[in-house]
Amino acid sequence: MSYILALDQGTSSSRSIVFDRDGQIVAMAQREFRQLYPQPGWVEHDPREIWDSQLATAREVLAQAGTRAQAIAALGITNQRETTLVWDRATGEPIYNAIVWQDRRAEPTCEALRAAGLEPVVQAKTGLRIDAYFSGTKLKWILDHVSGAREKAQRGELAFGTVDSWLVWQLTGGRVHATDVSNASRTMLFNVRENRWDEELLRALDIPATLLPQVHPSSHRYGEVIPGLLDPQGPKHLAIAGIAGDQQAALFGQACFKAGLAKNTYGTGCFMLMHTGERFQLSQNGLVTTSAAQPSATPEFALEGSVFIGGAVVQWLRDGIRAIKASGEVESLADTVPDSGGVMFVPAFTGLGAPYWKPKATGAIVGLTRGSTAAHIARAALESIAFQSAALLQAMSRDAQAGGASAVAELRVDGGACVNNLLMQFQADLLGIPVVRPKVIETTALGAAYLAGLQCGVYKNLDELAALWQVDRRFLPTMPRSRAEELMARWEHAVRQATLE
Repeated sequence: MSYILALDQGTSSSRSIVFDRDGQIVAMAQREFRQLYPQPGWVEHDPREIWDSQLATAREVLAQAGTRAQAIAALGITNQRETTLVWDRATGEPIYNAIVWQDRRAEPTCEALRAAGLEPVVQAKTGLRIDAYFSGTKLKWILDHVSGAREKAQRGELAFGTVDSWLVWQLTGGRVHATDVSNASRTMLFNVRENRWDEELLRALDIPATLLPQVHPSSHRYGEVIPGLLDPQGPKHLAIAGIAGDQQAALFGQACFKAGLAKNTYGTGCFMLMHTGERFQLSQNGLVTTSAAQPSATPEFALEGSVFIGGAVVQWLRDGIRAIKASGEVESLADTVPDSGGVMFVPAFTGLGAPYWKPKATGAIVGLTRGSTAAHIARAALESIAFQSAALLQAMSRDAQAGGASAVAELRVDGGACVNNLLMQFQADLLGIPVVRPKVIETTALGAAYLAGLQCGVYKNLDELAALWQVDRRFLPTMPRSRAEELMARWEHAVRQATLE
């Protein structure tokens, strides 16, 4: 039996999971790390805490796996995307904190790029909109604001990377500076049609090419882990054989290998992707086009919609207003009322992402009455996750049909919040299609493991991987469509209030 180690570096925690070749979890370890908020709209991580927490969980999970750790065939990495790091090539030391994907400080740069008429160029080459969400403008901010950074970059002394590149650098002792196409596609600097860094976009943001990592397919032998770094008893030659950004990894882990298959991940944010095959299709409905995880050098694409605040709204209920003591309490509190009592919660704490793209939107709770309780607000908070996701799927289906394909027929779900049955049933009711939860919901890490397993020969092909996907529960819609449409209309009205339109 062959095993695969997956490193899953997320926004709020680092996890490591050992999978067997059937895609079943053998052992898992997780550690949270600090979220830093220097100013309103700014979100940072300490790069050393990212690495230390990830290394600690890898060592812990291999200790749990025991003798099976010696049979690990390869290592795969999946990571929070767009989060931007810059470090010194000679010392390996970060020159600034990691600027997290949620961070909005680069919005003035984005406004300048839009004013210069670059939106069509960016979209045609990268599939993305100009937005502070993506890495390129974050990188420019670091070069412009950290003393001496631009001069060092021009001398080739600095390295830029998303979190995967940072982990690879650490795992290989600085021997490898690389990323995969899925992470590169989220920088706003990468031509996804040609799978290369784009000189015109680099000039527009004044970014020296010497900063950039090499880009490879998602299933690729990137390098080897320093012997003994993770486990003195483990394999001496452990290859890093798969990398994908978390959402593309989840699409892969959900066996969505063919055009028309879609998944939604319910994590800190919500991320819905639909595979579109080898066809590059620009959205007409507020979505972005992104590179899918690529097993080979052949470009593959997906339409994506990103909700900035998904499960994080539950954290706000816990930490912000202390309506609950633990995140797991939200379902039982929400279940004490039959509905939200007319309350609508728009959690636009960091603006609104797809399909609205309203960076200046702010959070709003509307529809409050004298009879509103904490339970109603908790239920509205949970339902906000489903409302935002429903808006994404509606946009996605319109794009699919415009491209001559069928509307999405079912939605595969994963991520921590998908275990919430109340939320999943409400999601199916809003969408009017089945919502399908697999037996293994850690599909982000699983996708990284599958990519690594493909490269090292644990798996022969995609058909073998597709056969491993199994259903845990299928949520079927029960709400009349007229009621679902009425609720969606009320949601859109609440969004307009949050954006002062």
